[in-house]
Amino acid sequence: MLPLLQSITENLSRAEKEFLAAADAVPADQWKTCPAEGRWSAGELVCHLIQVERAIIKNAGRVLQHPPKPRPLSKRFHFPMALVESRLIPRKTPIPLDPALLREKGEMLAQLREVRAQTRGFMDEAQRKDLRKYHMPHPFLGTFNLLEWFQVIASHQVRHAKQMKQIAVALPKIVTTPHK
Repeated sequence: MLPLLQSITENLSRAEKEFLAAADAVPADQWKTCPAEGRWSAGELVCHLIQVERAIIKNAGRVLQHPPKPRPLSKRFHFPMALVESRLIPRKTPIPLDPALLREKGEMLAQLREVRAQTRGFMDEAQRKDLRKYHMPHPFLGTFNLLEWFQVIASHQVRHAKQMKQIAVALPKIVTTPHK
């Protein structure tokens, strides 16, 4: 399990780096600007990532407090993470955005980094257990064991890094004229 956990840890780091690079393309003064009607701002997207990652870790902590339950064979199949990352199938989150999390760009990205640090800490603590024996359902993708859930976090962030790039491109461009 250790090589797989190492691979997932690397995927989490890569996803975080890719997302933060995409967020760099959004100017701080447009952080809360929606690029179009019905679409999230960069700040709202980060709120979503923070909320989802916190919820996953909170629920995983609850699952680990009980003995593992057998997972039926039919619940071992789920959509591949490549499909999640591709953004081919748009989904609406079942978790409503918490507007209290919406802050300025620097503060939100620091909070996102802190949530990831907490996830890594949780992973370090939980690796003493066989995380493949514990599982939780995903609202759209099927049931994952806890080890797979860490990969879900990485794939979710990759998916939203692509969305962040789209937000940056779609934001109104501020044109300045040279002073004479």
